Amino acid sequence: MEAFLVSTFVVAVGEIGDKTQLLSLVLAARFQRPLSIALGILMATLANHTLAGLAGEWIRVTLSPDLLRWALGLSFIAVAIWALIPDKLDKEPGTVGRFGVFFITLATFFLAEMGDKTQVATVMLAAKFNALAAVVAGTTLGMLIADLPVVYLGKAAAPRIPFRLVRGVAALIFAALGLATLLGLNIF
Repeated sequence: MEAFLVSTFVVAVGEIGDKTQLLSLVLAARFQRPLSIALGILMATLANHTLAGLAGEWIRVTLSPDLLRWALGLSFIAVAIWALIPDKLDKEPGTVGRFGVFFITLATFFLAEMGDKTQVATVMLAAKFNALAAVVAGTTLGMLIADLPVVYLGKAAAPRIPFRLVRGVAALIFAALGLATLLGLNIF
């Protein structure tokens, strides 16, 4: 349960203001099909975070405990710094075409999440916890907690979210996790 709750919290906070959250907003504003977009986000996140979790599992069993502790601690600190940098969506998706809103969301969200800080966090969490299913379920729920309100509220809520403050809080959380890991403190 601990792996699930920590994973949910870390990714929900880390996702706010992220490029995939902005992508959710663009998709919602452009296509106005919230259910199709929500299902696309769910399926893309499950696929992406399962791959990330498997990579984390491999790291956990491959690295020695001391090397793993240092790798995780420094990775959390790197993600803390990364969280301070605002994400910008490069371009809007094209027309719907024959694949529909669900498939456009699935493909763009999966690709946008590749190498993203929440994907990196999923790798780190899977390396930390010996609970792949709990980590993937938690990180997926965290993504949904952050992205679904944007999909359903669209443009109306976006200007009211203090993204700079949220990025700062996320950075502090990741930095604290990194320092605690480096110091050998077991806070989760």
